[in-house]
This record gives sequence, C-alpha cells and structure tokens, in this order.
Amino acid sequence: MIEQVEHEGLQLAIILRHTAQREGIEFFTDENATLQLGYMNRPVGYLIAPHVHKPVRREIIYTQEALFIRKGRLRVDFYDEAERFVQSTILTTGDVVLLIRGGHGFEMLERSEIIEVKQGPFAGDRDKRRFEPKSLASAGATK
Repeated sequence: MIEQVEHEGLQLAIILRHTAQREGIEFFTDENATLQLGYMNRPVGYLIAPHVHKPVRREIIYTQEALFIRKGRLRVDFYDEAERFVQSTILTTGDVVLLIRGGHGFEMLERSEIIEVKQGPFAGDRDKRRFEPKSLASAGATK
C-alpha cells in the first residue's frame, strides 16, 4: 500500500508500507523530484545491465530524506512549512517514508532501528529549524 501525505495541495511525504507489492518496477515520485523513491520486484535471473551514473549538475532546494524502519514502531508527526500540525501516522518494521516537504517529528513507540538516507553535504545549522511539537489532542485527529 502506498500513502500520500498532502496538505493544501503540497506533497509532504510518501509512505511505502511493508505490505506493498507490485510486479516489475514502479516509481512513486515525479521524475523531477530531487530524491526518487521506487520499488522493484524482479524474478530470479532477471538482469539489470551494469551501468555508471554520469555526472549531472542538479540544484537541491529542500533536503529530503528517506527513512527505512528496520525494526520497531514509531509515530511520525507531519507539519506544514508554517510549523502547523497536519497529521500523525504510525510506521512499523519494514515501512519506508520519503519526507519531501514541511516539517516532521518522531516518537518511538517501541525500540526502533531506522536507516536514514538524505542528500548531502550536511549544511549544519543552515539545514534545519527545530520547533516545539504541537499537541496531537488539540491539533486534530491521528491517522
């Protein structure tokens, strides 16, 4: 199952649940996205031709990150760019979330192992602005 997290016409995230299954290859991001998320399901013996990625200059405006939930259970809270709470979603072992825009915060509901992939190089204090979490009870329903 694929879930889109959107708010006021902006895509905040894509969640690829561990139960998602398709044949072949499918990308869930637009071809212009600066971090691409795709899924492949190939049979034994299928070959992907060896290849090299050529240097291509790209402009990155927003840092995007993909989190792979290796083990555990956690809640991700999504915020818009004005730091307003949008929704919460529970992620579990095997789920993947691509964080595209807006803000996000996490609470571990169980001991969790997470693999994070994002663009670099890291820009230190220029890379993120931290803010206080908003109350889930006062902000709206939890998904």
